[in-house]
Amino acid sequence: MKSTSLDIAAELSRLEGLTNFELRGEWRRLHSMQPPKSLSRDLLLHGITYKIQERAFGGLSKSVRRKLSGAVLEAPQGVIRKAAPALVKSGTRLVREWNGQTHTVLVHADGVEWRGKRYRSLSVVAREITGAHWSGPRFFGLDGRSK
Repeated sequence: MKSTSLDIAAELSRLEGLTNFELRGEWRRLHSMQPPKSLSRDLLLHGITYKIQERAFGGLSKSVRRKLSGAVLEAPQGVIRKAAPALVKSGTRLVREWNGQTHTVLVHADGVEWRGKRYRSLSVVAREITGAHWSGPRFFGLDGRSK
């Protein structure tokens, strides 16, 4: 086990001296796929070193992979969790007042309609109304929080 640790340490120090182009080649060799174009040098190194360690010592256990694939992890207090999508039936009208103006949105099966124009999501409409990034369900009061 000690010689494996030494081999990995030597490999990791060798990686530090490689150029970004060479690191991308290592990624392709180890992962059998192209690295994402926008991946930083630091993340390239992390991905390569993880793969090296995984090959030397084994990967995640089945139980850990199962937990991660479920992605239903308990978040500690203060951490924002992704809300479940609000299920609103087609034909529902959502009404919200913003800066003294009333806005009505009609929900369709494939998006929403506001002022006679179709949008792909409530968030896009909320951004149009406010000029800032908003969660559409939150803006229209569908996330269970009070305004």
